Amino acid sequence: MDICYSAQFVDLCSRTFLKEIKAPADAATTQLQLELMDARTDIIGLQDITRIWSSFHFLPRDLYAVKPKRTKRYMNKFRLICGPNGALVKSTVELAKNSSLPSAGIAMHVLADTWAHSHFAGTPSLVINNTTDDFSELYKMEDNESDSLAEWSEKPLKFRHNLSAPDDPEKGLYTNSLYHRTENSVMNLGHGRAGHLPDYSFIRYRYLPAWNDYAVIVKDNPSDYFNAFCQMVHAMKYLRGSVEEFETDIYDRDAIAGYEDRIRGIIEKRQLLASADWKAFGEELSGSEIEDFDMNKHKEDYIRTPREAKEETWMGRFIKGAMAQKSMVCNSIYKSGNILAGFVAKQK
Repeated sequence: MDICYSAQFVDLCSRTFLKEIKAPADAATTQLQLELMDARTDIIGLQDITRIWSSFHFLPRDLYAVKPKRTKRYMNKFRLICGPNGALVKSTVELAKNSSLPSAGIAMHVLADTWAHSHFAGTPSLVINNTTDDFSELYKMEDNESDSLAEWSEKPLKFRHNLSAPDDPEKGLYTNSLYHRTENSVMNLGHGRAGHLPDYSFIRYRYLPAWNDYAVIVKDNPSDYFNAFCQMVHAMKYLRGSVEEFETDIYDRDAIAGYEDRIRGIIEKRQLLASADWKAFGEELSGSEIEDFDMNKHKEDYIRTPREAKEETWMGRFIKGAMAQKSMVCNSIYKSGNILAGFVAKQK
């Protein structure tokens, strides 16, 4: 439960929350919409945004990627594109080894997001993160016996900026961020231009990003999420000490033998929120009740604990793990010759 709580808390640990509990602001793992609205977009502001989103939600896959005849400014952003099985995900899991349970949860969140957020970057960029009108869902007709996505049918998807309207998968309507033609607008951060669509496990879609020279990219979330699940099993075994090394591109399918249909069934179910199904599955596996998430669960303990002992609290361990992760990622980016995340003092 500590690991699960930590993985979820990565999406909620903002500067606003940290200020409330008088904790270090540098431990922020996300930014609230109101915080982003006030964010600067000069180089200092961009570095601040990138430090958070590239470290925890859009882990770069290849900091040394090559793309001919591009400027240094372009390549700095291109090399921050997220994807699975990069060197940084290995470093992320290894960093959590022999650390705390909250650090394990942080690592699992980051690992999972490398699959869900693939092809987007954790820095504001219209050229990298924008979507075009040529965005469609791939689906299989009943009379189609082929498993090749290339032979499946397509349904156009439409994006709108209507925060009060829920996404409607059956109508192909999804809420996204406002179009802003300024390259560094926060509206162009991560997958904001595609809304929550990349996060849905059931979706299979194709689109034509500018960074890929408008060549088609097909994203098969059900396959990717299943790989992510199996990779997390491998990573957790490494953290527990059951395997000696965490290797990328390793998926422990043996461990889920007998449960594959159940897992794939949850992943492919067309629903906006799958938490209830995962909770039920987890309770069956463990034989224990899984408590509902409470953002303030560890808040008072941290506030009441004397300063010299705060690091020993759950929140203190999460903060330490978050700052270590941010330091590792940002300094790796800086070492590659990319200044977009700035430099972060190494955590002890």
